[in-house]
Amino acid sequence: MASPIEFTLFAPYNKGAKLIGCFSNWEEIPMEKGKDGYFRTKVELEDGVYQYKFRVQSKSWFFEPDQWVDVIDPYATDIDNPTQNAVVRVKDGQRILDTYVWQHDDKPLPSDRELVIYEMHVGDFSGGEDDPHARGKYKHAIEKLDYLCELGVNAIELMPVKEYPGDHSWGYNPRHFFATESSYGSTEGLKKLIDECHAKGIRVIMDGIYNHSEAESPLTQIDHDYWYHHEPRDPDNNWGPEFNYEHYDENLETYPARKFIGDNVRFWVEEYHIDGIRFDAARQIDNYDFMHWIVNEAKQKASMKPFYTVAEHIPETTSITNVDGPMDGCWHDSFYHDVLAHICGDTFDLERLKDVIDCKRQGFMGATNVVNYLTNHDHNHLMVEFGDRQIFDEEAFRRIKLGVALLMTAVGVPLIWMGEEFGEYKPKTTESAKIEWGLLGNDLNRNLFEYYKGLINLRKHNHALYTENIDFFHENPEAKVVAYTRWNDEGSRVVVIANFSENFLAGYRVDNFPAAGKWHEWTGNYDLESGEDMLLDIGPYEAKVFVWQ
Repeated sequence: MASPIEFTLFAPYNKGAKLIGCFSNWEEIPMEKGKDGYFRTKVELEDGVYQYKFRVQSKSWFFEPDQWVDVIDPYATDIDNPTQNAVVRVKDGQRILDTYVWQHDDKPLPSDRELVIYEMHVGDFSGGEDDPHARGKYKHAIEKLDYLCELGVNAIELMPVKEYPGDHSWGYNPRHFFATESSYGSTEGLKKLIDECHAKGIRVIMDGIYNHSEAESPLTQIDHDYWYHHEPRDPDNNWGPEFNYEHYDENLETYPARKFIGDNVRFWVEEYHIDGIRFDAARQIDNYDFMHWIVNEAKQKASMKPFYTVAEHIPETTSITNVDGPMDGCWHDSFYHDVLAHICGDTFDLERLKDVIDCKRQGFMGATNVVNYLTNHDHNHLMVEFGDRQIFDEEAFRRIKLGVALLMTAVGVPLIWMGEEFGEYKPKTTESAKIEWGLLGNDLNRNLFEYYKGLINLRKHNHALYTENIDFFHENPEAKVVAYTRWNDEGSRVVVIANFSENFLAGYRVDNFPAAGKWHEWTGNYDLESGEDMLLDIGPYEAKVFVWQ
């Protein structure tokens, strides 16, 4: 039995719009415009799957005045890739996205301060060069969740999964904001990935692109300057038409771009049960009023569950996270640059090092206000950086471990770019670059994985590392040694001693040790006693991590 299904298009200043679809043999169906700016029509449809588009008289400046153009519904939740038509599903007389039934919404999830985030590109995560699949899919990521559980991460940050043109991209060119990338699998596939993550206590943070869209995104074709800035505000940092969050439509009393993105964020939180959003290019969005509003919309829709909002603001700024700032956290790019320079031996600047290990020195307020990383998708893997400096094999792995010790014990939330945990060596590329899983069969690579695993485990069990508390109690610029302690009020205490020189330091004395008594050295798995001073051997480019017993 057929039911009336309504199709709507918000295009308040366009003269005409019509619906075309397989249900009308692609003949035009007229639409009526209401005073609210919406074109509407209803079509009697049986349960099933249908393809459709809108035909609209465009107001975009790059078309002839009032030229008729065919556009995909900006709110389409599924796109048929070969035809580039919108897809609508009707079941029991209602429009639906899919029939997925969530299984694990009742599982407890970690709080923001407990997070260890793993940044993942779905298409490249699935397999190495021998992988028979052209593209990694959601189902292949699900197959590797036990691996992530063994590593110990408890949050995945998915690089953008909104529908983009073609079959390979990092996803920072979203064309359809409500539809998922079809080359990764179905909407049910993405929901199952998120659901299975929740079953294992892993939160899912979505990388959200709200600064811009891809050039042929539907809103650009309907009325470009209603939703977007007419031209780039910063031509050197332009990745597509930029949403205009300042533009206010007095007739309809709405901010058009905010309305669209607000609808989108609420949709993703409600429909896909995501646990956070990373806001790409926040510096280019450049509108704290909008960001406050959109974060509030997301958190209201998330309701009682934890929801972490992170800004990519390069260079980072404390204002985006502090008392009046819109975001919970900020990508800590100076941590990456300064730690890299020190473990590569490019420089030794104790004050810079202290600044990034203790973000409070830079003006950040708390442990969840920065997300630290040794690298991410925007940068090369550390192995590439070391190779460029002719540092190879055991020497490279030793220096990486020094970086990992800092990453897991600094103030802030740690993030790992996929493959970094076992020494992936492929250079950064926007082309397909699947993870080389076979590296885990090599002793050095496996050993690095175990080192990561151990320090993540330490972080999750020593809550001193969740706090803002840090004290640099030993500094020796000549020997290039620094030591700091982390603690909480419940008696948990961790001490890190780091050697940034090429010298093996035998019988090195660390004075003013935070507490006399028994300590366990985590990386080498041995116990030792300290008095007011600690005597120890510490290798070149090595960190010792002591836990109070």
